[in-house]
Amino acid sequence: MLIPRHITAHLRELSLYFPILSLTGPRQAGKTTLLKELYPDYRYVSLEDPDQQLRATEDPRSFLKHYDYNVIFDEAQRVPALFSYLQTVVDEDRQPGRYILSGSQNFLLRQSITQSLAGRVGIARLFPLDLREIAAANVRPKDYETAIYRGFYPAQFDTGVPPRLFYPSYVSSYIERDVSGLISAANLNTFRRFLQLCAAYAGQLLNYSVIARAVGVSVPTIQSWFSVLEQSYLVFRLPPYYKNFGKRITKSPKLYFYDTGLLCYLLSMQSENDVVNYYQLGALFENLIIAERMKRAEHDGKEARLYFYRDSNQLETNLLEETASGLILTEIKANRTYRDNLLANLHKVGKIAGQPVLKQLVFGGDEGFGVKDVQVLPWHTPIG
Repeated sequence: MLIPRHITAHLRELSLYFPILSLTGPRQAGKTTLLKELYPDYRYVSLEDPDQQLRATEDPRSFLKHYDYNVIFDEAQRVPALFSYLQTVVDEDRQPGRYILSGSQNFLLRQSITQSLAGRVGIARLFPLDLREIAAANVRPKDYETAIYRGFYPAQFDTGVPPRLFYPSYVSSYIERDVSGLISAANLNTFRRFLQLCAAYAGQLLNYSVIARAVGVSVPTIQSWFSVLEQSYLVFRLPPYYKNFGKRITKSPKLYFYDTGLLCYLLSMQSENDVVNYYQLGALFENLIIAERMKRAEHDGKEARLYFYRDSNQLETNLLEETASGLILTEIKANRTYRDNLLANLHKVGKIAGQPVLKQLVFGGDEGFGVKDVQVLPWHTPIG
């Protein structure tokens, strides 16, 4: 079952202006499937194929003479020398949408683009499915615990592969094929432990020194490994908001996973019941909603300026978005039953913001409504 992706409109717009498109994102997010569906008249070339890789490496000019227009180069980072030749070719003819580059090793692909193709590439990022996409396909889980546990990778919906089978293979493939080129072989098992420890920090403030001691490596190594995870689009760090509030605030970022199914696997969860009984269910729910906001912005081709707010008195708002018309404050609660006290932090932070604010509460219920100046949204309704 092919689920339509919202990023389609963004890709089509980019292809009107840039001679090269780059589609990145985490492994198995559906990049190749989407590109083949969206550009059926393009020739598809996998540079993971040893024969194609050899041709592109040994004689890039002849290779690009043959593959001159309307070509998808998948796993393009496998031939980094090709990028300089692509620069020359598209500078001679900047026909929009001439080439499309995709790949799962995002660090190497981005590095090659930055070095050789800056200003010539329209960049898009595809993440696992967002809630709008699965709702439109009528495959949205009945409750948020199931959604959190199952995750949002397309294979879960296309083939019905259960999470207990999908995610072990996913992590092994990620570490063996993506991470192994960036981290020494001696550190791969330690990196796997680090990845599992990160799951315990989902929705929490990061303390690099504590994590470094727990893993048994230096703080610079931990910071480097976080960069690897971010460049692989597995996690993101949400920064604190500090402008115009006039109070001493938290300086540490918070950690979130783009996919909650991966998060649950790393927490050794075996079923939806493990989600229900997890002692930090609120953090899992918070991760679900904030990751949804991040994915939605990327799929729409928009830059979202997202933060959280927490001051020295532990007054916190889970999500704060900076817009041209003011701030959007969002409180996130796993409760299925609405209570007025769920709005307490929204009102307190709104009073000290010093600028116009829109207030939202996302909760675990199924119906949305308004309460004075607050929008109350159900978990399955996209926010933003």
